[in-house]
Amino acid sequence: MAFERITQKDWYKILGAKPSDSPGELKRKYQRLALLYHPDKQKADVPAGEVEERVQRFIEIDQAWKILGNEETKKEYDLQQREDNLTKEWPLHAQVYLEDMSWNEVSPFGILSGLGLSKNVSVYNQLGVDEV
Repeated sequence: MAFERITQKDWYKILGAKPSDSPGELKRKYQRLALLYHPDKQKADVPAGEVEERVQRFIEIDQAWKILGNEETKKEYDLQQREDNLTKEWPLHAQVYLEDMSWNEVSPFGILSGLGLSKNVSVYNQLGVDEV
């Protein structure tokens, strides 16, 4: 099932849930809200404008459940949310140039000494190097 990228709504917020909630907790929260906002459960004396708002809220609750109630779509939605959060936190156009990087040129294995490894003969021997 292809998951469409939906970023405009926070489905957890709509259900009053958290990403760490178990599937059972999500289902209970959905059922409670669905009963509260279901069009057939509304009182007859509710103003027309409020009825429309409640129907829209019910539709949102149903959409949230369709995404979060399915394990596969929930996982994809969670990954999308993490990706969106990372792109907001990290600079998108940051570049690192080779000239800006510092290299330890003490040994031909600058990486080893750069990691804080000393010129230990046993390390070089394990790498198959006889002399440095």
